[in-house]
Amino acid sequence: MKSSVGVSSKQSLIKATPLINRFPFPFNEDSYRYSNNSRSLEPPVILDITPEYFDEIHLKRQLLQNRHDHAYQAFSHSLEAQWEIFEMIINEMATIYPDFFHLIKEGNSWTFINHLLNEKQTFTFGDHDSLPYEPLDFIGRHIQEDLIYISQRDGDLYMDAGQLCFPANWSIAFNLGMTYTEFHSPVPQFSDSGLAERVRNFLMRMEAGKPWTRYNWTLTVEPILDTFPETYDQWGKKKYNITQENIGQLVHLRVEDQRLFRLPRSNGILFSIHTHLISLDELNANDEWANRFDKVIQDLPDYMADYKGILSYKDEITAYYQSKK
Repeated sequence: MKSSVGVSSKQSLIKATPLINRFPFPFNEDSYRYSNNSRSLEPPVILDITPEYFDEIHLKRQLLQNRHDHAYQAFSHSLEAQWEIFEMIINEMATIYPDFFHLIKEGNSWTFINHLLNEKQTFTFGDHDSLPYEPLDFIGRHIQEDLIYISQRDGDLYMDAGQLCFPANWSIAFNLGMTYTEFHSPVPQFSDSGLAERVRNFLMRMEAGKPWTRYNWTLTVEPILDTFPETYDQWGKKKYNITQENIGQLVHLRVEDQRLFRLPRSNGILFSIHTHLISLDELNANDEWANRFDKVIQDLPDYMADYKGILSYKDEITAYYQSKK
């Protein structure tokens, strides 16, 4: 495979729509509380190729090279489901983005071409030894989304595999093998309220061909995608650099476009996560969004702000918006 990440002639193939015009703003009301805010996914696709593609793929591959155990984990019993996810994604890439990706099938001998990165890989479908990485790890290196495989067995949901390069302060290495309620246990009042069980039951009833989507959000200081808990000492302390003079540039609204697909063969669930970042100053280009976000932060309970790691500068955000009025 040959790589040429960041070549300007390739970058021009992706339409450079302004960030404010394509950002997935997560709030429909002036208040935010935990809920099952899933909605039917239309169109029912996994991928979204954005102008950040080259930078994010480059960062993904650096992380997978330097901190592979932090960014990729999988049980061996997940390999069959990994191939199902691999096939699902690679077919979508070639079908929806034919200018970017190409797939040639000759029986079980497949050739995948990534025109954006000038890469080509021939392999035998179903034989993971014919790929340089496990199927989930391979295909994840060509898309911006993080990919989590959740198996459904014994009346529960289990996290069995994942390529997680851009986590919002959670660890695939720590969570691997946990049930749905176990890996959501740190979320305050999510489990105790019964919401975790209701969402789990909703997921277990998902049908193949009827995917769902939802937005999750938090804040990040500086545009850092790879907020691993294992590297908290590097990025966590940045919140102490916030001042009224720089808060608009430093603080970023971080939104995860989370999509959920039932896998018909394995009966598991593919959970894809596409993370988007926008600074508060950039968000101000949309007055309605800025005003709503200000109200959401003012109304946000301290226990939620604490869990999201923003309690220490929540008042600074309010003061920032007051200064704009």
